[in-house]
Amino acid sequence: MSVTSSDSASHSGALEGSSAALEGSNAQRGLWSSRLAFILAATGSAVGLGNIWKFPYVTGENGGGAFVLVYLLCIAVVGIPIMMAEVMIGRRGGRSPVKSLSLIAERDRLNPAWKLVGAIGILAGFLILSFYSVIGGWAISYVGTTASGQLTGQTADAVGAIFSGLLSDPTTLLAWHTLFMALVMVVVVRGVRSGLERAVSILMPALFVLLLIVVGYAMTTGHFGQAVAFLFQPDFSKLTTSGILVALGHAFFTLSLGMAVMMAYGSYLPKNISIAKTSMTVSVIDTGVALLAGLAIFPIVFANGLEPGAGPGLIFQTLPLAFGQMPMGSLFGTLFFVLLIFAAWTSGISLLEPIVEWLEERKGMNRTVSTLGAGIVCWALGIASILSLNLWADFAPLGFVPMLEGKTIFDLLDFFTANIMLPLGGLLVALFAGWVMSREAMEKELALSPGMFNLWLITVRFITPVAVAIVFIYNLM
Repeated sequence: MSVTSSDSASHSGALEGSSAALEGSNAQRGLWSSRLAFILAATGSAVGLGNIWKFPYVTGENGGGAFVLVYLLCIAVVGIPIMMAEVMIGRRGGRSPVKSLSLIAERDRLNPAWKLVGAIGILAGFLILSFYSVIGGWAISYVGTTASGQLTGQTADAVGAIFSGLLSDPTTLLAWHTLFMALVMVVVVRGVRSGLERAVSILMPALFVLLLIVVGYAMTTGHFGQAVAFLFQPDFSKLTTSGILVALGHAFFTLSLGMAVMMAYGSYLPKNISIAKTSMTVSVIDTGVALLAGLAIFPIVFANGLEPGAGPGLIFQTLPLAFGQMPMGSLFGTLFFVLLIFAAWTSGISLLEPIVEWLEERKGMNRTVSTLGAGIVCWALGIASILSLNLWADFAPLGFVPMLEGKTIFDLLDFFTANIMLPLGGLLVALFAGWVMSREAMEKELALSPGMFNLWLITVRFITPVAVAIVFIYNLM
């Protein structure tokens, strides 16, 4: 079938139009005011419950220093390359994750189905926020519990009963979940400069100060040296194959990868800011916060003769027991849970932003309507997670599937997002950037030296996809 000159001109015009959209769309939607603003926002997204809640207990479960060393290596070879790819795609497209991928595909004559990568990420982040908000509510609740002295002098059974009592009360959980989601929506509704940027410019410095205060307190316990040795002296006899894969998986998830956040934030990044430098800076700060959280928590754990591998209960059961037994424990316990709220809040903001950005763009809604709409639906979905902790505790919707037997709605949301959607999204981002996207476009956006660009390209083409695929398969098995 022949192509007429008018058809050719029409197609050429469409390509030029999409190219213009790629070049000019960012500035029309608002940009971060500086490199520091982007770093604070991206770090705020990355620094969350994963750093302060999950990293210490998975480190404790997997032997300490050797696990930390593998984790740092995985950040370098998996985390940073994918973060650079996501930010690059977001800035190149200058729109929501879905639209950015669609514009890039149109400009480079690629399969338009690649936009589904953005859709997977947005959906994953939305589902995560629905139960993440519930956990954020626990942190808010524990500020009052700790400040009021309810934990002082309590036994392990009594501290456990306080946490169990919170989980068994759907009305109280709903109140804290509602408050947390409202805090997230209040920031997102104000947009990039007035909302996201202003919030992180206050919350992130405050988070760092609080974390340093708690580390300083931990240094007075007499067990700080033991904690340093536990974190930084590798004992490879304690490292298992499972521990290596956990380190690989956590390095991927702790940087908010695979959930379209970095694409959304990258779409607001000015063209004159280096993607490589900012991605590495965010990764270093995020890792530093995780290690500081370990230095804040493990001295307190060791000082009270507690188990560092206490699992998910480390923050809400083990540490409260320790704070209840220590001098000035109520004060520093309160500061710790305020710290936890700030970490959860900045991450919650980043999880809501991609879908709000998409609703503004796709449905033509203004910022207020799109934030309220997305926030309320996410809040309503969170109610199912709340009920699965108490009234629906015995309800396992997919219990007929052997590997999902006994999993509640809360468990299922966590399982599908962490083990399927995020690795799948990250894998597809690596494949798109490494094998599909125009080399010329990538070189222009990344602005690296030829040697550094080739190193990044080899990593994102060969090493990163294999590593993420291994985690994906391992999690399913």
